[in-house]
Amino acid sequence: MQKTIILMLALLVIACKKQEISISQDEANFQKKLQESLLTAKPGSVINLPAGTFRLDRALTLAEKGVTIKGAGMDKTILSFKGQKEGAAGLLVSQGDFLIEDLTIQDTTKDAIKINGAKNVTVRRVKTEWTSGPQESNGAYGIYPVQCENVLVEDSVAIGASDAGIYIGQSRNIIVRRNRAEQNVAGIEIENSVFADVYENVATNNTGGILVFDLPDLPVQGGKNTRIFKNEITKNNTKNFAPSGNIVATVPNGTGLMIMANDNIEAFENTITDNITANILVVSYLITDKPIKDKNYDPYPESIHVHNNKVSGGGKDPTGGNNLASKVAVTGLKAKLGEPFPQMLWDGIVNKTKYPDGLPKDKNICFRDNGPADFANFDAPGNMSNIKRDLAAHNCSYPPIAPISIPGVK
Repeated sequence: MQKTIILMLALLVIACKKQEISISQDEANFQKKLQESLLTAKPGSVINLPAGTFRLDRALTLAEKGVTIKGAGMDKTILSFKGQKEGAAGLLVSQGDFLIEDLTIQDTTKDAIKINGAKNVTVRRVKTEWTSGPQESNGAYGIYPVQCENVLVEDSVAIGASDAGIYIGQSRNIIVRRNRAEQNVAGIEIENSVFADVYENVATNNTGGILVFDLPDLPVQGGKNTRIFKNEITKNNTKNFAPSGNIVATVPNGTGLMIMANDNIEAFENTITDNITANILVVSYLITDKPIKDKNYDPYPESIHVHNNKVSGGGKDPTGGNNLASKVAVTGLKAKLGEPFPQMLWDGIVNKTKYPDGLPKDKNICFRDNGPADFANFDAPGNMSNIKRDLAAHNCSYPPIAPISIPGVK
């Protein structure tokens, strides 16, 4: 009995020994102490960062499971990587059960926060920012979980990424809510991922507001089952500043919601306004004119349901993206469609091998109950020779997609 009590007490002591690590405001040693804390952290460790602006010149890495990093507040704890000398990211995380909250990461050479191959990830009240404004030399991604599962990004801010401010790639079970994305090429991007809810976000002053993409030549493919709802997607008219070879360089300035090569997507109850090329754009990957070498890749969007959105004021100054092909395509489209562009656009590209007579009812592109918003199928396969503006063929619907559930998240 005595041995049992001793064992229980020992276990209790171990359980209560949750490692709480607090870094001091001594800036001279801040970077060294922070990296040491990340390297020595154990499961359950909480690393507390003080208020202040701290300059770091090399990437931070975390390879232990179950670690929390907490700042004193989004605008109080600032990790500045201006003049970074080493590393591909500001913070690189490679284990799950990870939480980061209440801090800002600024001016990294490449990505701000990259979380790779992790399960159970929470990013809360975090800002990523490039402080010199939109520039091609800015890092590609702000908040960047890739190949992850059970991802929550909430109440955060992303500014100035030369690819995507908030990017979730090749992942599953995703919630992105109540964030603000501004002055990025893509504000929020869900790419090659399945089962995502994107809601109550503000995407403004980006090149493209919210993008749902599926791309070839990636280990994880088959993007589907995403809900985009109750977002404010407005005035995403920033000139495209992505490097011209990047896929997001094809995104035209002034794109609100863009769905490319995904299946079973539901977009509803969003406010989508004043995006100067297209408020809503549904396209195949084939529209990019990039060659497809991946034999397993499906470039066609199917079962898209866009309904009950407030859409207005867009299409008034279409110009194209940051590469020649995009500019030429938009110029050609202007000649055919006139200006302003219709509020909702579909490129009309269908897999004719599978569907020689057009998309069947269960694969259709549905636009309904979007107020007075007008529409065009601009017939990309026919070089825009048979543009269709009648919504009747798209007045259809699908059952609602089920909400995403992540353990422990309300």
